[in-house]
Amino acid sequence: MPTQRVHVALTALQWTLGVVILIEAVLFVMPSGAHAFSQTHMPGFIRAIIGWGEIAGSIFMLIPRTAARGAWLLAGVFLLAILIHFLHGLYDVGYLAIYSAAAVAVACWQPARVRG
Repeated sequence: MPTQRVHVALTALQWTLGVVILIEAVLFVMPSGAHAFSQTHMPGFIRAIIGWGEIAGSIFMLIPRTAARGAWLLAGVFLLAILIHFLHGLYDVGYLAIYSAAAVAVACWQPARVRG
């Protein structure tokens, strides 16, 4: 049974990750984000898939009933982004690894919290 401190810490992680990713994803899908992404020489639909996946996942993660599903969706999107980065020779993915770990922590904690 998680202690109150663990509950507070994971709730803070959930909300921080959800809000930060939501803001970053909205900026990523806006037309101004297209210029920076075009320098990667990747097709634009990849930007849309990643950006809208992050938006959906972060919104779901901020809703208590769908938080675990949203966190798993975010973890999947982050892993896809890591794979795409690696396939294009871009190895600076530390922030994506941290985001993925945070999403998995929230996803694993959420079902226990909803049941208990």
